Amino acid sequence: MKKLLSGNEAIARGAYEAGVTFASAYPGTPSTEILETVAKEYPEIYAEWSPNEKVALEVAMGAAFTGARAMASMKHVGVNVAADPLMTLSYTGICGGMVVVTADDPQLYSSQNEQDNRNYAKFAKIPMLEPSDSQEAKDFVVRAFDISEQFDSPVMVRSVTRVSHARTPVELKERKKAPQEVKVRKDPPKYVMLPVYGRKRHVVVEERFLKLKEFAEAFELNRVEMNDPEVGIVTSGISYQYAKEVFPNASYLKLGMVWPLPEKMIHDFRSKVKKLYVIEELDPFIEENLKIMGIQVDLGKDVLPIYGELTPSIVKERVTGKAEEPFLSNPENIPPRPPNMCPGCPHRGMFYTIKKLKLYAAGDIGCYTLGALPPLTSLDTCVCMGASIGHAMGMSKALGKEGKGKFVAVIGDSTCMHSGMTGLADVAYNKSYATVIIADNRITAMTGAQDHPATGYTVRGEETHAVDFVELGKALGFKNIVKANPYNLEEYEKVLKEEVEKDEPSLIVNQGPCALLKRAIPKAKKPYFVDTDKCIGCKRCIGLGCPAITWHAEEGTNAAGKKRKGFATIEPTICNGCGLCYQLCKVEAIGTEGKVFFGLVENL
Repeated sequence: MKKLLSGNEAIARGAYEAGVTFASAYPGTPSTEILETVAKEYPEIYAEWSPNEKVALEVAMGAAFTGARAMASMKHVGVNVAADPLMTLSYTGICGGMVVVTADDPQLYSSQNEQDNRNYAKFAKIPMLEPSDSQEAKDFVVRAFDISEQFDSPVMVRSVTRVSHARTPVELKERKKAPQEVKVRKDPPKYVMLPVYGRKRHVVVEERFLKLKEFAEAFELNRVEMNDPEVGIVTSGISYQYAKEVFPNASYLKLGMVWPLPEKMIHDFRSKVKKLYVIEELDPFIEENLKIMGIQVDLGKDVLPIYGELTPSIVKERVTGKAEEPFLSNPENIPPRPPNMCPGCPHRGMFYTIKKLKLYAAGDIGCYTLGALPPLTSLDTCVCMGASIGHAMGMSKALGKEGKGKFVAVIGDSTCMHSGMTGLADVAYNKSYATVIIADNRITAMTGAQDHPATGYTVRGEETHAVDFVELGKALGFKNIVKANPYNLEEYEKVLKEEVEKDEPSLIVNQGPCALLKRAIPKAKKPYFVDTDKCIGCKRCIGLGCPAITWHAEEGTNAAGKKRKGFATIEPTICNGCGLCYQLCKVEAIGTEGKVFFGLVENL
């Protein structure tokens, strides 16, 4: 039976067909749907959102050590977090099959960098497979588990955004039983990486790698397509699709296993073609390794870009010098539509207040990163998960007394669980005066509303313990802890002013659920409206950057005869009654019918 699946759905299906019984992940675009599909479609597999990618890999390792087949999935920067156990997992090996899925993000569609994680496979000396469509995504995952058990090694499967999110037909097969018996296995020399054992395991890693290089030479997923011998193209993954579309008659060496590379096979292919091109996204990973082998490359990153996503048109223009006519022309004078926080987002009141108080905000990864964009423009750093607290800690020590009252750290609830707790401990332990704001919207919002240890729900919606951030702050050593309502601007400003001036560390826990989280919204609020006869065109409400508010640049006068350069209106179909604009309007031009609440929670 065939079914249309995205690459992520196909990876989940591959895990199912391979007999996987354990799957873990931390949500992150473009990998999120892998575990979501496992949890929704395949009850035979235990599934969990782990607090972060390091934990996701470690728990999957534990499952694999018993003989179970296990998979951990994450986006490319998540592998940075999981790199510590990954490098040593290469030494210990596995028992049951162990696959680590990395979903890379060329073009930074939803990431802070576009690193090429093929380098991790080389670094760890473990095999990596790279599918080019959904069918291969499923098949390669199944094959990866066989390779993992054959060579006692973790195997990485690399996807990219285009493979993860594109849909192609997939031939479905039945689930097979994993070959290993699941039981407790005591083997300290293999799994306890004391130096005395680690030295011996390093020898095993090197011997295994030599065997993997021989295996790659005859690996069925590395294939040669001989056509016109004038040009031969070495490529892999989604780049194969782009190259094939532009050069359908060229000869191809399509690499299904991108590490280790089949050196003899590549030499043989090179001898059969006049010119050799290497077409790949991001780093010249294949190209550089071919040159190390002494193979002449006639075209590679000297022509193709080393950054950003490839497309057929880019490949054609860079290789042939002929620009491709666009399939659709871009209409002129279309106003830009940058990403924006949703109407009623609890982060909007926080950032409005931070901007008003002219505070420097060390930021983190999440929806609140959008606070860096106009008109709020009130977020000043964003590097990696959990870094905001460390930034504020470092600033407090570097600036000394001069920095007091000038900055805060902003971190989300999911991100705090991911890697913020150690930063919180550092702030309290090393006696910083930093103020940390946990923007608790009760969900992992940016990646599509996934649960985490502070929401009280598992990936399958089962109720469980929810971490209390107030109690967590107390346990880590914070004496100044305040719950605050970011929808009540007067109250929130008062809280921020008081906390940033304290000589001890402060923790502010925002009480505002995601505007799209139905289970956390107590009741629907009536939308607000603008009385355009009263509006004076002051633009105070426009400064919120709310998508529900529109500015009309029409000069004239209001009903009181006051001149204005325009007026605001509110679109009732998307306004959810958060009340921020109501609080800012000084001429009572904004109102609603019924009782006024300050946001999705009543004033605390």
